[in-house]
Amino acid sequence: MTMTAPLNKQDFLILREQDVVPFRNQVKEAAVKIGMGILNQTKLITAASELVRNLLKYGGGGTAEIETVSNGRENGIRLTFTDKGPGIKDIDLAMKDGFSTGKSLGLGLPGTKRLVNVFDIKSTVGEGTTVMIIKWKNG
Repeated sequence: MTMTAPLNKQDFLILREQDVVPFRNQVKEAAVKIGMGILNQTKLITAASELVRNLLKYGGGGTAEIETVSNGRENGIRLTFTDKGPGIKDIDLAMKDGFSTGKSLGLGLPGTKRLVNVFDIKSTVGEGTTVMIIKWKNG
């Protein structure tokens, strides 16, 4: 899949709980701007909420980017979450339903992956984690 450069980009510093709602509002605004339907907006916002909370809970905060992207025939929203936290020791294990290092149901990362069209995670123990997702307008 080839993608053009982002059509527009916004960066957010996510350091505390109060940063989450403005970020989610901007995700929704970006989705509405490209004409994304309500169901796909809901999937995107749900995925964004999970990942931004992970950024705070496990990564100690970090940055989140919202970009409008195109693959030639369709527009979408790309979100990238980056932290300098402890990293994830075993990404394969973290991507299994039911796995959790916190006191949650462990639906976070695998559930998020099911909500979006593209899901990519990179993590280095001791350096941090980056998660990138894309939700296509009609996907």
